[in-house]
Amino acid sequence: MRIVVTGGAGFIGSHVAEAYLAQGHEVVVLDDLSGGRRENVPAGADLQVLDVRDRSGVEKLLAAFRPEVLNHHAAQMDVRKSVADPVFDAEVNLVGLLHLLESGRRHGLRQVLFASSGGTVYGEQEAFPAEESHPTRPICPYGITKLTTERYLYYYQVQYGLRWIAFRYGNVYGPRQNPHGEAGVVGIFIEKLLRGEQPVINGDGRQTRDYVFIGDLVRANVLALGSEYSGPLNIGMGRETDVVEIFTRLRRICGGDAPEQHGPPKPGEQRRAVIDPGLAQRVLGWKPETSLERGLEATVEYFRRKGAA
Repeated sequence: MRIVVTGGAGFIGSHVAEAYLAQGHEVVVLDDLSGGRRENVPAGADLQVLDVRDRSGVEKLLAAFRPEVLNHHAAQMDVRKSVADPVFDAEVNLVGLLHLLESGRRHGLRQVLFASSGGTVYGEQEAFPAEESHPTRPICPYGITKLTTERYLYYYQVQYGLRWIAFRYGNVYGPRQNPHGEAGVVGIFIEKLLRGEQPVINGDGRQTRDYVFIGDLVRANVLALGSEYSGPLNIGMGRETDVVEIFTRLRRICGGDAPEQHGPPKPGEQRRAVIDPGLAQRVLGWKPETSLERGLEATVEYFRRKGAA
């Protein structure tokens, strides 16, 4: 298949692109390198440095490559930045998406695999874990744009027959996670602990997330290729873990005696988030295989090797 992976120089997208290449697919990585890194792009992928908001650039690329599948991971992904600047969030996450869909439908696109967010589209949950039928009431602009993208994808299915899957990811962690900025508490904590610095837990640290390992998530993206299913799919462990537990586990794995230090809570942050992955198993034959402990150990080992390189 001919596949465009947007955000393919980033944490998740680079792993997905790598897996597609290993299966023999032809892969173009579209990334503006604002968050991604050239060194993350796997050998064999054609990197096109391009902003999804560049309508003419997107049109030129898709007209030439004529992708069958769009794997869309490019995004403004910082919840707190979306709260501070919702206009920018919408420009990247909605307008950029529409450029891709409008061009794609004219040039042979058959399927979209989209990185949605199980951690934000449901809002403050009523049921734990949340199934895909759970009410969607996002409480931050980032979650709103993810949910709105799902609505657009449904429209393009009805209007143009475009198949789609919106992966409502849990809190993804693993090798290549960015330890800088506001996203990715696992990467942030690991880097600080390995450097002997003090991690800071936002608020009381009892906010929970559904932590899913990158390798498991990549398998879902591979299994979904060519699927006849269209709709949202939760990709998570189905288990809640709070930030204090993440800190405690990582401190033990990394070594050291950093105290548990807390800072003020952050605006726009949900209290609890955990998703039910049962539908993904029924539709794709997918289920998580990596335990939290094993995944954290693999991630720490990656950061150790990276630091020694």
